Formats: sequence, structure tokens, C-alpha cells
Amino acid sequence: MHYVDVILPLPLQDTYTYAITDQMHDSVSRGCRVVVQFGKKKVYTAIVTRVHNEPPPFEGVKYVTEVLENHPIVNERQMQLWEWIANYYLCPIGDVYKAALPGGLKPKDDSALREKNKRRRLHLDSSFTLGESTILRPLSPAQQTAYDDILTSFTDHDTTLLHGVTSSGKTEIYIHLIEHYIAQGKQVLYLLPEIALTTQITDRLEAVFGDDMGVYHSKFTDAQRVAVYQKQLSDSPYRLILGVRSSVFLPFQDLGLVIVDEEHEQSYKQQEPAPRYHARSAALILARMFGAKTLLGTATPSFEVYHFARKGRYGYVQLTQRYQGMQLPDIHIVDIKELKRRKQMIGAFSPQLVDAIREALARREQVILFHNRRGFSHFIECKQCGWVPRCSHCDVSLTYHKKTLQLTCHYCGYTYRLPDTCPACGEKNFMSKGVGTEKVEDQIAEIFPEASVLRMDLDTTRSRNSYEQIINDFADHKADILIGTQMVTKGLDFDNVSIVGILDADTMMNQPDFRAYERTFQTLSQVAGRAGRKNHTGQVFLQTKSADSPTIQHVVANRYWDLFYTQMLEREQFHYPPFHRLIYVYLRHKDAQLLDHLAAEMADRLRAVFGARVLGPDTPPVSRVQSLYIRKIMIKIENSASTDKVRQALLTIQKQMLNQPVANALSIYYDVDPL
Repeated sequence: MHYVDVILPLPLQDTYTYAITDQMHDSVSRGCRVVVQFGKKKVYTAIVTRVHNEPPPFEGVKYVTEVLENHPIVNERQMQLWEWIANYYLCPIGDVYKAALPGGLKPKDDSALREKNKRRRLHLDSSFTLGESTILRPLSPAQQTAYDDILTSFTDHDTTLLHGVTSSGKTEIYIHLIEHYIAQGKQVLYLLPEIALTTQITDRLEAVFGDDMGVYHSKFTDAQRVAVYQKQLSDSPYRLILGVRSSVFLPFQDLGLVIVDEEHEQSYKQQEPAPRYHARSAALILARMFGAKTLLGTATPSFEVYHFARKGRYGYVQLTQRYQGMQLPDIHIVDIKELKRRKQMIGAFSPQLVDAIREALARREQVILFHNRRGFSHFIECKQCGWVPRCSHCDVSLTYHKKTLQLTCHYCGYTYRLPDTCPACGEKNFMSKGVGTEKVEDQIAEIFPEASVLRMDLDTTRSRNSYEQIINDFADHKADILIGTQMVTKGLDFDNVSIVGILDADTMMNQPDFRAYERTFQTLSQVAGRAGRKNHTGQVFLQTKSADSPTIQHVVANRYWDLFYTQMLEREQFHYPPFHRLIYVYLRHKDAQLLDHLAAEMADRLRAVFGARVLGPDTPPVSRVQSLYIRKIMIKIENSASTDKVRQALLTIQKQMLNQPVANALSIYYDVDPL
């Protein structure tokens, strides 16, 4: 008898064994897709991990229903990456499988779906036929020096950090490096943190690399993503892939270079659902498997990466000059605490910012306004009794969206109709509290009725082409003012932006997180970098109630090193990254009282193994999501600790907890290296 072990697209830790016929044996290999029955009625497309002759230790083994192809759809290095992610991030390999393949490659046993998949197997969507390639631009002296230094660094280091100020022309350096590796017959993976960034960069890259480039992200249709995936398996794969974090799962054949642009961005970390992997870490592992080089580029390095560069683990190249001699913007701190006391604020805007916007509009220049809260207001409140509507499924207040007259939970996505009267006292009048981007848009329309305005946040970018439309319209000066959340901070280049307004710098600094100051510096520096382009110095108006904050002062003076140094002292003292690894253990249950008991028991079991490294359990700020209560346990692990031993201990304790009858509905999951 012949058997195969397979991975199912389910949150399962183990592989499962099925029998195969003699005819199937000749066409099945590791990485192939097969159709199997799991349970009494469910049928799934599974991935073969092993072909063998070892009968399982049980009777009644089921047979594979069908073999979908006679060649691997997942190559050996992909399988190794899947296994690394499952082990390191303490997640079921079935979850990795679900994340790694586009939907069209993992259908259930539906004949129409499978036939459709066969027809598209070697078909490439026409949207990926790009233009003719052109010559490269000449690099500036500073860029050329950085380019040469990177190649020199790669002789001694597999990974190098390119620390270049905003608008220093890092992308042009990337393009020359890509050309260098493609000329050697190698493939290149160019990672970006957000889909929004691919819109501008795609045009620049396709002008140079034409048909050698493929683009891969979730805003494309499933058919388009399947086409790219199949192209990478073919005899003529793309030499360059431009994509977001899921691109690390593509089947590369001869990878020579990985570029992780804006490496500091939180968007590289997958949060929900599992696997909760960090694409930067996965990219480093993938490059190592190929013996490839990795370039990490940013104007504001993550403290972990900068620490490793300073210690010599990574190479380090600095680019301190903006392209074509452009100056860094002038940053003006505006103390809105005093302005609010004097009642001089104009909505969310200081008089200084309003005057600057008015002058920019008169010069036909453009403005970016950054506010990291979407919706119209944070919440609404009854004027009479103070009642605040809250989500019935999550422990949070509802955000008011004026355009749709809805109250929305930004955790579970559930929407509610705005009530006509207060359910507590019958009062008909509500007042909105706080300011979101939608309200900012309304206030701008009142102050500058002649200005055309675009808003870029999660609410305006839900459709597949909305990112591209907004960015192109603003680049073509079809709008004077762009209002946005963190989407507007992520490396977008607009030649005519002279004013950037940061409406509230305090929200980020006041987060209960050890990375709050680091993130504030990164975000404020990045959004400030959108101001000032070819022929003039930009102006940034940073509104804050904490004008004397050291972090604000570091941003104004561009003193990255000072903030890094003070934060490293604290992190080393209190055992935070990069000196220790963090693992968050989350427990979920519908019964809060029982969950408290189970969380305390699990923390005790963990302390028996890890001792004082275990903190908690604690109740997180949002303690109920989708009707499930949440408790969190933190574990601080030395960098020198064995990953395998830590993993085995955690999974053993998890199994002990879940085997109890009282824990029947308990859910336990992990967030390794949380952000």
C-alpha cells in the first residue's frame, strides 16, 4: 500500500494520512494537490507533504479521491517556509496553507470549480502584460555612493539596512539593484507594506522592467493572483515580483534579492486571522533559503533592525541627502492646548494651519492633512443622561459615520442605525465627541468651500481601484487637499505638496504600549516627509497638547538617535525587544467568569515552566470582541532561548488546558513578536 501525508486548509496542527492507488502513486509527489474527504461529508483540497509506505496506526484509512496535477504546486522552499512560519509563530500549518495559496488553488471538491481552475492553469490575465522596458535614470552622486556601499555590504552581510531620509531617492537605488540582479539571471522580490504604495511605484518599475514584472496583492481578483502564481511555477517566471506581505508565499525558483521597503511599517505584521506572521521576518528566512541578499529600506528604521545594524548583524548604509538637493521641511509646533483654552481653534484647526492652507491654495499648491481616526466622531453621547451607544458584540463604543448615518464597530464591523431617541431617557438630542477624518472633511468644506478635497481612509478605499483613483486624482491636481489616516504617511510622492498638517500628535504617544514613542516618531517623521518637493522647502504644522514632549522635539530636530538611545536603555532594563522576545498568549471564551479561572490556571502552568518571565493574566483594553471575552498573558523570552523548546512547552500546556471538560469552548492562540 502507498500513503500520503497531507495538509488540510483547516486550523489543524497535524498532517493527516490517506491511502493512494497504485495508479496515483506515479503522479503524486510532495507539494501536489489532492482531493480528500475529512470527516463524514466534508471534502477539501489538500497539499501532500510526504509519500510513503508506512500504514497509519488505525484501521479504515480513507483513500485520496483525486490527484489534481502530476507536478508540485508548492515547491520545496515554499514548504520549508510554511513549516518555519507554523513553528516560529506557534500556529497550525493548516492556517499557513490557507494564507499562502490564492483561493482558486484550494477549492473544495466541486467539479465546476476544479474545471475552471484547470482552464486557467497556464492562462495569464491580460492586465499583467506590461510595457516595453526603457533605460535606467542616472543616479545622483549620493545615490551612486549608497548603491556602491550596498553592494559592498552584501559581500560581508546577507542583510543590509538602507537608512535614507524621506525623499532621498531610495526607490531609484532599488531599481538599479533590481536591474543588477536580473542581469545575473536572478529573481527579485520587492515588498511594500501597503497596497496604496503599489499604485505609484508600479508605473516607475514597469517603465524599466516591462514584461519581467508581476504584481501581487489582495486587491487583485483571485483569477489574477492565480495567474501570477502559475506564472511563477512555469518555465518563464517573472524576474521581478512587486507585492505586499502575501508575496512571500509565491513559488520563486532562483531568488537573488529581497527588498523590504518601509521595513518599519506595522502593516507587514499579519494580525487577524492566523498565521500572525511578520513578512519582514519571513522574507529574511526565504532569502536565507535561497542564499539571497535582503535590503531593508526606510527613513525611520524599526528599533530592532537599527539595533542589529549597529551590532554588526546587518550591514548599514546611510543616505542623508534628499534627491536634487531638496531641503527637509520646516516643522512648526502648534500648542493647541493653549489655543483651546483661549477658544481660538477653528474646528480641528489652529489659526496658524488655516492661514498656511489659505496661502498654499492661493499659490495653487496642495495640502495633506493627517488624522489617524476615521469616521465622523469617536462616539456620540446623549445630551441629557450621557448614554453612549456600544457594540453588543464587543466591549467598545461605536464610531459615528455621518455620511451613512450609521454607528459602526471598528472591531467586528457590525453596523447599527443611528437611534432617533436615547433608549435610556428618551432624549432626542445627541452630541458627537471627538473628531474623525469624515468630520475633518466637513470642517474643511466649511472653511475652504472653494477647495476640492479627497479623503483616503478605510471607508473610502474599500473598492478594488479606489486607492489608485484617489492617488492618481491627487497627483493630477484634481484635488487641492488630501485628508487621510496612516495611509497618507506611507511613502507617497506628490510634487506639488507644500503644506502638511498633523492634526493631533498626542493620540499615538498616549497608547499603553512600549513602542508608542517609536511609532509616534516614525509616523510623524514619515508624514512630515510628504511636504516639500522639487523647488521649495515644505512646511509642517504639528498640532499637539504636549509641545514639550521629548518625542515631539526629536521629530522637529530629526534626532532619531537620541530617541533610540533612551528607548534602548528602558527596553534593556525591562526585558523588551530587541533584548528579549515577546509572546502574547490569548484566551477567549463566551463566559467571562470561567475565562478568568482558566486564564489564571494557564498562567500558573506557564510559571511552573518559565518562572518570572510570565506576566498576567491581564484584561486587554478591548476585553470582548465578537461576543467572546479575552484575557492576555505575556511571556518575555531571552533571545538565546531555544525556539523549539519554548514551542514544545507552550503547545504541551495548551493541550493540557484544552483537554479539560470545563475548557470545551476555550480558544487559545499566540502572537509571537507582537506589534
